Amino acid sequence: MVPTANVDIKKKQQQEAPTPQNTPIFTNPINSSAGSSDPVAKDMDTIQTPGVRDSLLANNPQLMAMLQGRLGGLVGAPSAYLKTLHPDVRRRVKGLKSLQHKHAALEIEFQKEILILEKKYLELYTPLYQKRAEFVSGKTEPTDAEVEDGVSEDEEEEDEEKEDDDEEKETEKAEGVPEFWLTVLKNHPQIDDLITEKDAEALKHLVDIRMSYFDKPGFRLDFEFSPNDFFSNTILTKTYFYNETPGYGGDFMYDHAEGTKIEWKEGKDLSITVETKKQRHKGTNKTRVIKKTVPAETFFSFFTPPVAPEGEDAEDVDDIEDIDQRLEADYGLGEELKDNVIPRAVDWFTGKALQYQDNDDQYDDDFEYDDEEEDEDEDEDEDEDDDDDEQPAKGEKAPECKQQ
Repeated sequence: MVPTANVDIKKKQQQEAPTPQNTPIFTNPINSSAGSSDPVAKDMDTIQTPGVRDSLLANNPQLMAMLQGRLGGLVGAPSAYLKTLHPDVRRRVKGLKSLQHKHAALEIEFQKEILILEKKYLELYTPLYQKRAEFVSGKTEPTDAEVEDGVSEDEEEEDEEKEDDDEEKETEKAEGVPEFWLTVLKNHPQIDDLITEKDAEALKHLVDIRMSYFDKPGFRLDFEFSPNDFFSNTILTKTYFYNETPGYGGDFMYDHAEGTKIEWKEGKDLSITVETKKQRHKGTNKTRVIKKTVPAETFFSFFTPPVAPEGEDAEDVDDIEDIDQRLEADYGLGEELKDNVIPRAVDWFTGKALQYQDNDDQYDDDFEYDDEEEDEDEDEDEDEDDDDDEQPAKGEKAPECKQQ
């Protein structure tokens, strides 16, 4: 239920320069053959003669196929091919385009209705999310019926084995579900890679993650924190905006993202690292300590989204490719939180979601195992070949078999 699936990352407008995509393979594929002894090239020149082109192509299927092949290789110049078609065929192609335009209009309506449907069901999910937050924080307790409904057959067997341990722990008081959201995020392989040890200390205070839609296309993620030693914000927000005009296929196109400015407490900024260096004065031979702040890798960089370069900065191709990758990764993380982590938080907490996440890995492991077996088979084949090499040639006596 993702209206923005396969959404392209927005790229800033740049001056068009020749690229392999918009530069013809040949400088002038039709007219460059003038004076050539190549009969095919002469035919290509003849095609350009008014009144001859249509009859020539109609009576020469091989030339038509050759022409289609050459023109098909000219990326960005499909009109050259269309001009070679019979007028009746060109008319039908225009009719096909009309149908495609109508299809595109329906796709846009389809995506809009999906978004309306997602908003409708988010309102139905919200009471469940609110109750989940109350269970996690310890504000309310689940009813006996809810507990019974949430027990699976495997858990029944585990509960019977752990009854003795539970009796010993009854004297200890546990409030809510400690470190619920930290565990959820760390159990997600891609998100876990972003969390440092210091991040984990701050994320222990994460009490809820919510999402919401707004009037314009896009969505917002709210990270709610209890009071902590790292920052004074109680809610950190990340908002993803889409272009109001859908793109090709009716999908909403990602435009940009905005995040909350984190109000770090003194000495607790996880986004920077303080490096200290000693400097010695050449004249006095005295030393002094220089402190320099450098960016640090942290999960909380999520709230400072990358920005596409503009102006002179947009001319560096390497920077553009790098920023595109970062924008795509940032957008993908937001979609993952919205579509998988928030709706199935308890499955990520228990690890159940990993069973589905690891299917592809298991598939790869099976192939690796097959490769090992194949290697063993190859080794056996080589041993058999070696044995064959040791067989005596015709006319030679086989070596005596010595028995002990």
